[in-house]
Amino acid sequence: MTSETRSKVMSLGNRLTPKMHGDKSAAFCKAWAIVKAYGLEIAVKGVSFGNKQEALKRLAAYSPGQIRAVLVPEPTNPKDSTAIAVRVGVQNGKGLFTVGYVPKEMTAVINAIGGKLPAFRVVSGTWGYASRTTYGARIQLAV
Repeated sequence: MTSETRSKVMSLGNRLTPKMHGDKSAAFCKAWAIVKAYGLEIAVKGVSFGNKQEALKRLAAYSPGQIRAVLVPEPTNPKDSTAIAVRVGVQNGKGLFTVGYVPKEMTAVINAIGGKLPAFRVVSGTWGYASRTTYGARIQLAV
């Protein structure tokens, strides 16, 4: 293990510890897994509600480099005060659209990693009982 890798693990592990209720062992295991994978890729939740499928269908026409994503904490969210919204838009476009949320179990990790802008990509496939294309989204954060 290089000193740079060790430094990243230590830094992230120390930031994760308070967010994981002081469990240093779990925090450093999670930090090691994230650093070893060169980042973290997460499936965005809630992409099937409202008009989000139509928005993702339109975003699928763009390359990931043309899409701008921002993570926005929502402390006043009535369902979850730790919610983090995933808002996206086309580079040089107008405004951002909320396509979903970071999974609840990952919010502490996202908060520990910091406010880095994630890479965003639209995924699609035929899932479930319907024979129509369903769109999903994934964000990737570098460490």
